[in-house]
This record gives sequence, C-alpha cells and structure tokens, in this order.
Amino acid sequence: MKKRSVTIHGHRTSISLEDPFWDSLNDIATKRGQSLASLITEIDKTRDGGLSSALRLFVFAELTQNDNG
Repeated sequence: MKKRSVTIHGHRTSISLEDPFWDSLNDIATKRGQSLASLITEIDKTRDGGLSSALRLFVFAELTQNDNG
C-alpha cells in the first residue's frame, strides 16, 4: 500500500492504493493523454463513496472493458 498526495479541485489530498492500482491509473492516464491528477479529478467528480474505492472500481471497470472488447 502506498500513500501519495495529489492536487484535486485546488487542494492536496492523500490517497492510499496498492502499487498495481497506481500503475494502472498511470497507464490509463498516459493512454488518454492526461496527467494522473486530471484523471483522478475526473473520477472524483462522479464518485459516490471514498476516493480510494472509486479509483479501484474505475481501474477494475477499465480493465474489464478492455478485456471484453
């Protein structure tokens, strides 16, 4: 588990995620041509629960979507 600080909506926040999730988020952001912070901000705008959980669910959905087509 790694804790990292990112700026979203103009303020710093700490997020704890396992390395594979950080790696996947970085890969997704790179493929989309955006920064990791901008991807996290995008995910943050639509989340219902905690941010770490929302990021994990986002990565899962992206990986599942890519596996299915």
